[in-house]
Amino acid sequence: MEKTKIEKRFQGKVAIVTASTQGIGFGIAERLGLEGASVVVSSRKQKNVDEAVEKLREKGIEVLGLACHVSNAQHRKNLIDKAVEKYGKIDVIVSNAAANPSVDSILETQESVLDKLWEINVKASILLLKDAAPHLTKGSSVVFISSIAGYHPQVGMAMYGVTKTALLGLTKALAAEMAPNTRVNCVAPGFVPTHFADFITKDKATRNRIEEQTLLNRLGTTNDMAAATAFLASDDASYITGETLVVAGGMPSRL
Repeated sequence: MEKTKIEKRFQGKVAIVTASTQGIGFGIAERLGLEGASVVVSSRKQKNVDEAVEKLREKGIEVLGLACHVSNAQHRKNLIDKAVEKYGKIDVIVSNAAANPSVDSILETQESVLDKLWEINVKASILLLKDAAPHLTKGSSVVFISSIAGYHPQVGMAMYGVTKTALLGLTKALAAEMAPNTRVNCVAPGFVPTHFADFITKDKATRNRIEEQTLLNRLGTTNDMAAATAFLASDDASYITGETLVVAGGMPSRL
């Protein structure tokens, strides 16, 4: 990503991105940072946080890194408190943390796994915003990261897909609740070869099958997702709220 081509839409703004030390989350944090934001990155492991912070600083990005397990109330509070302590406000929140701990069918999924999926993929996003809301600036923006699986929950990730469907509804509901000062939108990525999606994309036959389902004959990249998220979070999308942008190379989602 060349700096010269990047606009500075987030100059002077503060952005928190959860689960942002690798994959799509890291791509989003990097993009917002290159566009001028002070970014707060986080994930469960301190080692991963430290490595991500170093990579971002090498690109001249102002960054604060914190270990945060999104299902831990104290961790969430600490993430918000430390961000506000350092930067004084929050302009953008990208809720990217997700888990897919099981490939079982829905009716075979253990209750503890159902709880974990709900807790990390949906509930933690709500509770994080609850903590952050008093510090959000006028004109602020929230972006949830859902999935194409939210439209078509597939075998092996069906319950994960259902939690991602919930984010589409949450986007609509919170857009109404948080208007007019905060916009709430959602990005639904297609398949992106990251560590999280390894089990799908590392098998050549599966990968080819997915590529054939797209109109563009390729998987997505973290840059594709970062560009879409940055657009929705920026003032370029100042008249867009309550919407989900599907970024999946033309894979079937809806009319």
